[in-house]
Amino acid sequence: MTKDTTPQSVELDIKALETRIDELIRTCKRLKEENRSLKNQQISLKNERARLIEKNELARVRVESILNRLRGMEQST
Repeated sequence: MTKDTTPQSVELDIKALETRIDELIRTCKRLKEENRSLKNQQISLKNERARLIEKNELARVRVESILNRLRGMEQST
């Protein structure tokens, strides 16, 4: 200890450090939970995107089929 350091000031410094560490632990836990949630959301959005791409492809195939039938009907008349 230096001349300016008292047991009370050391105790206050330790308490302040404990408080800051507790805050950091809470922040870390919150960020981990947020990260987990975002990862789940990303997985969900990827799955939804895949379903939409598949639906879009099916619609494209159906439209092409309808157009081909219309062209066939047009040529037969």
